[in-house]
Amino acid sequence: MGLPLEILRIVLPVIIVGGIVLFVMLRMKHKYEKGTLGKKKTKSAQDFLDSLIPLGILIGFAVALLLSLFSPISLLSSIAWGTGIGMLFGYVAYEIYSKKEESYS
Repeated sequence: MGLPLEILRIVLPVIIVGGIVLFVMLRMKHKYEKGTLGKKKTKSAQDFLDSLIPLGILIGFAVALLLSLFSPISLLSSIAWGTGIGMLFGYVAYEIYSKKEESYS
């Protein structure tokens, strides 16, 4: 009974994070084909909008690395979870920021 549980513990993060990545990629592809990707008027705001998803991945990676240093969670598992959740948070931030109106103050 121990071997199937061990295999599940190893494979489950890859399956869940793979689902998150597929969700984000397919949503972005759908928005691109529909022509509803977020557009900002200034170049700096557009650059920030375009970098939200990679920034989320990097922050998730850093948090996962720190978490694995101070807890008994394995490094590879925490990196998989951290980058996947960071990508999802980056996508949510992208959606929120792309709908936000620019202020000129």
